[in-house]
Amino acid sequence: QVQLVESGGGLVQPGGSLRLSCAASGSIYSINHMGWYRQAPGKERELVATSAVGGRTNIADSMKGRFTISRDNAKNTLYLQMNSLKPEDTAVYYCKAHLVLTSGRYLEVWGQGTLVTVSS
Repeated sequence: QVQLVESGGGLVQPGGSLRLSCAASGSIYSINHMGWYRQAPGKERELVATSAVGGRTNIADSMKGRFTISRDNAKNTLYLQMNSLKPEDTAVYYCKAHLVLTSGRYLEVWGQGTLVTVSS
């Protein structure tokens, strides 16, 4: 069984910082594309940032300069460093990964989400 487990969410004041982590575990041969998404109350899920296996990263325009995505391939872990947080960043943040299992099967997996609340 393969799973992604996010952590690091919580309550933070405007202007503060948080670092989210997403750890992949299970019968994983390799991890290709990984990304962070978020869904605010009453809104659709949106892309936050992505990380390709070759190291290329992409950050959504509204978060450029504030958010940084990184990954530790040895630990099968994806990170999202969020600085200068705003109330509109409040959302459930989800991790997604495209995996190759040891069986050779390709699989897309979502984490359960971690809540980030930005409020004074």
